[in-house]
Amino acid sequence: MTPDNAPYTALPGRRILIVSDAWTPQVNGVVRTLSTVTDELRRMGHVVEVIGPDRFPTVPCPTYPDIRLALLPGRRLARLIAAFAPDYLHVATEGPLGLAARRWAKARGAAFTSSFHTRFPEYIHARTRLPVGIAYAFLRRFHNDAAATLAATRTLREELQSRGFTRLRDWSRGVDLSRFAPEPRRDWAAEHGIPRPVFLHVGRIAIEKNIEAFLELDLPGSKVVVGGGPQLAALKARHPGVVFTGPFSEAELAAAYAGADVFVFPSRTDTFGLVVLEALACGVPVAAYDVMGPRDILAGADPRAGAVSDDLRVAAMAALGGDRAAARAHAERFGWTACAETFLAALAPIGTGG
Repeated sequence: MTPDNAPYTALPGRRILIVSDAWTPQVNGVVRTLSTVTDELRRMGHVVEVIGPDRFPTVPCPTYPDIRLALLPGRRLARLIAAFAPDYLHVATEGPLGLAARRWAKARGAAFTSSFHTRFPEYIHARTRLPVGIAYAFLRRFHNDAAATLAATRTLREELQSRGFTRLRDWSRGVDLSRFAPEPRRDWAAEHGIPRPVFLHVGRIAIEKNIEAFLELDLPGSKVVVGGGPQLAALKARHPGVVFTGPFSEAELAAAYAGADVFVFPSRTDTFGLVVLEALACGVPVAAYDVMGPRDILAGADPRAGAVSDDLRVAAMAALGGDRAAARAHAERFGWTACAETFLAALAPIGTGG
């Protein structure tokens, strides 16, 4: 943990502060996006600091205890911001840290940017049945104070516009093409004595990910699920014929993807789906619902790279006839450098706030 008033080494370039409730040791798409963009920005010569929950006392997130939330972070966050003295402030999430950073900026008339990573209204509705309109009203107020709000896809931007969000900018994602590659391939059939073809899902095992829609499909071969989360034990009990591996290290993931014949992404609520890009980069055709995220990622792709459909089984069977080279070629259109440059272009100097 960095001391509140620890000095920072001055380097050429912009001083960029990112405040996020999603940060290491969490493993998810938001953390991967922010950590990779941070690395890219530093490589460009900018000074980047990320303030996450790891610097504060925390409490478990309701319904998801693996995620820790900063407890009353306002005063300490203000000290950390003052110590870093940023030129630009990006508030990545709408949790306790994001709310505290927004309050800090508004109290000082400082400009900040934000990003919309997660459809929390749909997630909350799935757990509590709270109408999504109530949560969207809160999120609209949060983000409309920002100089710009970054959205991962055109579909998401259009949806947010329809809900009254303003100053939206597109911010696509990237994939590490050297790390996620078609070789080496994990031999799932030999390891687990299961028949091919192998239909794989990788991700957090939680109700909003709609994984059971995949597990209930009548498909040839075998199903494999990589990841951990609050639904893992329940789904293992209900689907004894499925291989559940638990979480994998980052070093194991690429071979896990590449060893599958089809990657199935059953979520209807993700704003993007980095795992879709990672699977494509490993040469695995993708099957998904025709919804935000997969629809946007596969737009303009060779049809053999993957399939989206309102019927997930139809998509899965279509992807089974896909082409690994076509999947890889489409992933090569997505780079992290371009993602970091888009982020950089959207930033607003702190002193330009109203």
